[in-house]
Amino acid sequence: MDTNAGIVARWSTYLDRYVQVGVVGNQVIAIEFPASIETPSDEAHPVLDAIERYLDGDPTPLSSVQVVLTVDHNTRAVLDTVREIPYGSERDIDTICRMTPELGTDAHELVSQALAANPIPLVIPDHRVTDGSSSAPASVRQRLRALEGL
Repeated sequence: MDTNAGIVARWSTYLDRYVQVGVVGNQVIAIEFPASIETPSDEAHPVLDAIERYLDGDPTPLSSVQVVLTVDHNTRAVLDTVREIPYGSERDIDTICRMTPELGTDAHELVSQALAANPIPLVIPDHRVTDGSSSAPASVRQRLRALEGL
């Protein structure tokens, strides 16, 4: 597979499912966690390598992964804020609202919607929001929280 654009996937023993990443170059446009896929790609890819290091307990590699978001302004503001939550830390929705003042009076609902629509869970760590939804499956969210001691 061409590593410039496409879908790459690798089995994660820790998550007990595949990590499937939509990439353009080294930029991530989507992450999913299917239980099975038609054709696994076992080739090396820097984003999959960074995710594998993270799942092995290294807290640093995902902060450098570049993302491309095609979402509205409010969703982007929320996801940018969530991306700033450090490894091993957690925030609640009210804190995310305060950290994203441009959302205005509907902030709580906007944050909830943005978390549910997050196209890049793991790299945009919605699992670090204690009372929010995650676009990752519940079992993946639980394992990511456990990995970070949350």
